[in-house]
Amino acid sequence: MAVERMLHTPEAEQLLELTRDLVDKEVAPRAAADEEEALFPRDLFATLGGTGLLGLPYPAEYGGGEQPYEVYLQVVEELARGWLAVGLGLSVHTLSCYPMAAFGSREQKAAHLPAMVSGELLGAYCLSETSSGSDAAALTTRAEHVDGGYRVNGAKAWITHGGRADYYTLFARTGAPDSGTRGISCFHVPSDTPGLGAATPEHKMGMRSSPTAGVLFDEVALGADALVGEEDRGFGIALAALDSGRLGIAACAVGLAQAALDAALAYSRERRQFGSAIGDFQGTGFMLADMATQIAASRELYLSAARLRDAGRPFGKQAAMAKLMATDTAMKVTTDAVQVFGGYGYTRDFPVERYMREAKVLQIVEGTNQVQRLVISRHLAREA
Repeated sequence: MAVERMLHTPEAEQLLELTRDLVDKEVAPRAAADEEEALFPRDLFATLGGTGLLGLPYPAEYGGGEQPYEVYLQVVEELARGWLAVGLGLSVHTLSCYPMAAFGSREQKAAHLPAMVSGELLGAYCLSETSSGSDAAALTTRAEHVDGGYRVNGAKAWITHGGRADYYTLFARTGAPDSGTRGISCFHVPSDTPGLGAATPEHKMGMRSSPTAGVLFDEVALGADALVGEEDRGFGIALAALDSGRLGIAACAVGLAQAALDAALAYSRERRQFGSAIGDFQGTGFMLADMATQIAASRELYLSAARLRDAGRPFGKQAAMAKLMATDTAMKVTTDAVQVFGGYGYTRDFPVERYMREAKVLQIVEGTNQVQRLVISRHLAREA
């Protein structure tokens, strides 16, 4: 179903048309089969880079598209509508680029960003650990000072693109063990750095084409030029990146929910019972109406937050709200889509069972929805 959008420029409209065409011809047709076989679509990320979609929010000076976040997020939504693993992969890659683009030196940007936004390199974001998921400030991976740079030891967990990324944006402790948020630093680590490895990928209930694995650092030697931003100030970089990343997850959730609604609508017109299409029955029609309303509201919420970001205004609370509402909506809508299909919805002959399995992870990544409620409530307390 075509979604009416308000775009500011002809260039933005062309980008959305390009994305829709790419989704319909190259992304969506592969999704079901590749998910079944857990095949990682690395070639599609190279294609996104070649068409300019992999670096949309970053400066043209380094090969980016220099587009507003409002436009970039709609591209993410369209990709997620076709295949969540690709939409979420773009969101994670953009998240991994953010520290370099926002806090890197001019020399670092010139050396790294062009390959990062062109599709030549694919990134991963290394913040979570087995004992410090929601409590990111409790991370224990350590970067110790040595002559000429740092030596890193530790392990990261639940890393999207773990073992398949070309570089890792790493957050490690450079301060004392009890330094909390003040002793964390950000590093750019190429995947071929000696001592860096990956654990066996996780066996997940959904998004099997998106590899998730632990990333291991065993006596990894980094030069001083691997540090991104100021030493011991990396936690602020991580939080700033996550605010934007939450909007990416919200856009992914809306795209997935839209795909589920589209499938349910089509089926409700084809499936007949008691002499009528099931979509003509009030029970089904009202369910579809609620699904469409929740999707539209979630879309407007993430776009509103994006406009705040584009205007340079605080948007952390709105990003948490968008992530919370959109991912809860995706879970509800995909569950209802399975209900519309009835028994067929519980089989792998139709995509809605996959959508339902995929939706669950969106309530967990980039901060669980319980954490989003905590973020929102703290904003409210400060404002009061």
